[in-house]
Amino acid sequence: MKKTSTSLADGRELIYYDLRDDTVRDAVDKRPLERTVTTSEVRRDPLLGDAIAVASHRQGRTYHPPADQCPLCPSQGDRLSEIPDSSYDVVVFENRFPSLAGDSGRCEVVCFTSDHNASFADLTEEQAALVLEAWTDRTSELSHLPAVEQVFCFENRGEEIGVTLGHPHGQIYAYPFTTPRTSLMLRQLAQHKEATGGENLFDAVLERELAGERVVLEGEHWVAFVPYAAHWPYEVHLYPKRRVPDLLGLDEDARTEFPQVYLELLRRFDRIFGEGEPPTPYIAAWHQAPFGALEEFEGVNRDDFALHLELFTIRRTSGKLKFLAGSESGMSVFINDVPPERAAERLREVAS
Repeated sequence: MKKTSTSLADGRELIYYDLRDDTVRDAVDKRPLERTVTTSEVRRDPLLGDAIAVASHRQGRTYHPPADQCPLCPSQGDRLSEIPDSSYDVVVFENRFPSLAGDSGRCEVVCFTSDHNASFADLTEEQAALVLEAWTDRTSELSHLPAVEQVFCFENRGEEIGVTLGHPHGQIYAYPFTTPRTSLMLRQLAQHKEATGGENLFDAVLERELAGERVVLEGEHWVAFVPYAAHWPYEVHLYPKRRVPDLLGLDEDARTEFPQVYLELLRRFDRIFGEGEPPTPYIAAWHQAPFGALEEFEGVNRDDFALHLELFTIRRTSGKLKFLAGSESGMSVFINDVPPERAAERLREVAS
């Protein structure tokens, strides 16, 4: 992998990740852009104890542009985009309309391929491995920023999810706090460790799932399963079998096998609802240990956390979506229409 860092016309950082070591990246962003002005602010909810970001400048972000005006495609002739070069393998750049910025963290865009009409599932194993390297490198770099406590790599796919740019891409949020969902995991981890005299909760969950009926896909170094208490109609958790706290902890064997397992998993997601159905909308979310202090979670350290990816769709059946209504949105109590065991069975049925 070759990494080349440069700057866009308004000063934002852009990084090329290339498969070939001899690739030269010297294209200049010729757009007449002014410096980006953001209004991101983090506010704490005194009742729930969590945080929200207020980012009013995002109201003006790019919204469903035609394909020939996609800002994530390479620049071609007079059509100038966020990527100055005429081609790329993987690109990461600072979001022009970030939810978090400055002392409130940082947001980045990850473009998986220059092919506008592709999806992550269309990548080759070599391309998917390069995306993994980019995620890992950005996790390392962002973790050293003074304001950052947690790094979150994710992909939103599909208009039903709220995606406004059709080009295959994901994002990275570098939060200035430990997110509420991770805090819940850490609390459960601490309670289980104390109650069992030191047993790791993630290890216990993984052991139970490996012995059960909800395993979807298993390799030598990774396992994918539908969790016992899945929130979403089709939800799969992907774990390395050797517990590590973050992407940086993966060894070479796990890195090599990851593209094989993950690409197969994504391709199965696109076959859940049968032939002729539109691509399955999904969210793919990496859960990594925070880099900030963990004193409030007594007895827990970073190495107790288990890196994993959670993949889920809001489509519950052909032509129907799972909406977050009163119980889910009002009380955070999910009601799942598809039994996890049946979801796992279906994801095994659609193996390629």
